[in-house]
Amino acid sequence: MSRQRQIDLGIALLRISLGVMLIAHSVVLKYFVYTLPGTAQFFQSIGLPAPLAYVVFAIEAITGVALVLGIGTRYAAAAVVPVLMGAVWAHAGNGWVFSGTHGGWEYPLYLSVLAIAQILLGEGALALSRREPQTARAAHYA
Repeated sequence: MSRQRQIDLGIALLRISLGVMLIAHSVVLKYFVYTLPGTAQFFQSIGLPAPLAYVVFAIEAITGVALVLGIGTRYAAAAVVPVLMGAVWAHAGNGWVFSGTHGGWEYPLYLSVLAIAQILLGEGALALSRREPQTARAAHYA
């Protein structure tokens, strides 16, 4: 396997895994576990408008699917960064570890960094909107 193919597959692995995590966080956690009304209630409890919970749910779900499929990868990753940084803010007072009481801020921060990396890297292999290998594009800037 060529080095270029390895890089493109690595980028795809980042894209798909980030997308799956966003889908799980929105659909599984917010929709099935906490329910959307429960999520809206949580948003209100931390001083945010309740309807924002539905917007956050939609952004996470839609960008997650777009990332898994490789459609508008950079736009999808950019759209979810403010949501993820909002999650960092929401959990900032809970300490570092996300598995602690009320969840900490390290996991949302990590997802934010992954989304920013995805913006920089593009879609990688196996994307529906794939145009050319990432490394071929990068060669134009070298």
